[in-house]
Amino acid sequence: MKKKPSSSSAKPVQDRSNVLPLKGEIDLHVSPSVTASLNEMIDKKPKRLVVDLSGVTYIDSAGLAALIQAMQKVEAYGGKFLLAGLQETVRSIFEISRLDQVFQIFPATDAALRE
Repeated sequence: MKKKPSSSSAKPVQDRSNVLPLKGEIDLHVSPSVTASLNEMIDKKPKRLVVDLSGVTYIDSAGLAALIQAMQKVEAYGGKFLLAGLQETVRSIFEISRLDQVFQIFPATDAALRE
């Protein structure tokens, strides 16, 4: 049985307004709030937008779609969309879908911020 996602799964960190830390399972039920948070951040057109996935235990196709759409929007205005901190289970989902070749993935948020 899957755990319920944390209710605070899609809020930017105050001192890092271009970092969105996600937690729990990013699935059909959570992806709309992730999309809304990403769109709010994208509206500010940050030079780089980092999604911290270190707290994510699972992501389904709806979650992947939210990330793909956000990446396309960021790249459309010339920004960089970066993922950081993928756990092994989540990394394997990206590898199986070959999205590890589409996204720029970093081991930690700090490394992505230096990109």
